Amino acid sequence: MKPLNFKFFTTSVDYYFNGSFRQLSTILDKKKTIVLTDENVFDAHQEKFIGWQVIVIEPGEENKVQSTVDQVIDLMIEMAADRTTTLIGVGGGVITDLTGYVAAIFMRGIACGFVPTTLLGMVDASVGGKNGIDVGAYKNMVGTIRQPKFLFYDYSFLKSLPESVWSDGFAEIIKHACIKDAVAFKQLADEDIHSIQRQPAILAAIIERNVLLKTKVVQGDEFERGDRKLLNFGHTLGHAIETQYGLTHGQAVAIGMSYAVQLSEQLIGFKDAAQVREVIQQYQLPVYGEYDMKKVLEILKMDKKRVDNSMNYILLEKIGKGVIQSIPMVQLTKILQKIKLPS
Repeated sequence: MKPLNFKFFTTSVDYYFNGSFRQLSTILDKKKTIVLTDENVFDAHQEKFIGWQVIVIEPGEENKVQSTVDQVIDLMIEMAADRTTTLIGVGGGVITDLTGYVAAIFMRGIACGFVPTTLLGMVDASVGGKNGIDVGAYKNMVGTIRQPKFLFYDYSFLKSLPESVWSDGFAEIIKHACIKDAVAFKQLADEDIHSIQRQPAILAAIIERNVLLKTKVVQGDEFERGDRKLLNFGHTLGHAIETQYGLTHGQAVAIGMSYAVQLSEQLIGFKDAAQVREVIQQYQLPVYGEYDMKKVLEILKMDKKRVDNSMNYILLEKIGKGVIQSIPMVQLTKILQKIKLPS
């Protein structure tokens, strides 16, 4: 199968859309490849992994930490991995984040590739080269920006996903539409999670549209000095509540977007906050939760998007146009403490 090739600052990445996992053996030498996956993916798709060297770890964000990295590296050493080894992450965002990070530091850098198996992984987590791990309550505090060798999309993995994991992926799709794609937002408003699931061609088109949207943003600003910051829409407050309250990434981002559109309304006159919240709920995602805002703000103070005493917050000028707004932490604290969202 012929890939699409996209050039980044230091390398290029091959994208294989609508592939079959068995085709991976035509791209890679199994003897020189190690696959990293988790128990959920491995148990649901054991037949796909026959003949591959596989490391299987426990699933969940709580395992995206340094101790897991150490465990994976120990197993790679036992497998006699060397600088010619390619590490392949087959899983959701946790797996692709870990895979990219391990590949970046093992023997000072080996090749890696991603086979995302969740909707969120396909449209967001695997794209753009951000890899990392969590430190305590701080999401992605340690990591690298380093592109994989390839991205490989086999949509058959989506068939084993529970409904909640589907919703997680739509949080990132809604995010992309809000900041960069008003046409896609209208499509999302006209559909719902079940109607898209029933239409494989439309689902595949949505996945590819979102992958290419994010890729274009990253190509223009790979190391997040400008427009790539827009991809953090919903993530500022979202990351601050995700690990503290046991939320999934999509749930946290959805609530973060709800707060962000309310901030947008107050600070820059955004007029469609209610419509954004309506679409979020249409995809079975929350717009509200009860939080200890004092604890949340403590986490926010260590957010990577903070610069001195201000936060680079992503707001919406209109649907399809995100903007970067520097908000003094004192002002942000006062506004967030007063916001009352509809449940």
